[in-house]
Amino acid sequence: MARPRLHDDALRTRLLEVTSEALSTGGEHAVTVRAVAAAAGTSASAVYALFGSREELLAAVSAEGFRRFGDHLAAVPRTDDAAADLRALGMAYRRSALDDPHFYRTMFERAVRPGADAPAPVDQPTFRVLRDATARVLGAPPREAESVAVGLWGLVHGLVSLELAGLLPGDEAARAARYDAAAGAVGIALLAR
Repeated sequence: MARPRLHDDALRTRLLEVTSEALSTGGEHAVTVRAVAAAAGTSASAVYALFGSREELLAAVSAEGFRRFGDHLAAVPRTDDAAADLRALGMAYRRSALDDPHFYRTMFERAVRPGADAPAPVDQPTFRVLRDATARVLGAPPREAESVAVGLWGLVHGLVSLELAGLLPGDEAARAARYDAAAGAVGIALLAR
């Protein structure tokens, strides 16, 4: 009979979620293996068995955040309307942040990178999706569209950060409409290079 796994994917996911919450609320100094293990209802040895070290746990949290973010972006269909596709990516960015706010904060506010050998932010697959969509709208090669894509990234990041901080009034529908209107109005100006 096969030996049961003591540390499964569900525990791994729980540890990543607990760690992302600790990072986003208390910063890196708030993350200890013991505290994470206790919050997840497991042992420190389970954390070490699944991740190897505290540093690898932190890198895994960042990588998981980017994976979840990438899944939101990948779910946006590519159509013949490049501008509508770009706008849909902006809405997927917001949805990702609202669905996983702790991972979002870990990825962007705490700047915990997914490992020493990870690419620079503009070389991350998630940024390349935005850059390539921007290039389609501009009818330009991707590298030439990079500065506009960075501007668009800053725009949606700023809007999402305001919303997560509770600084945008209204209910969910009002905030979504405000986000879409602001992103559309300013996004058009950025695309009019």
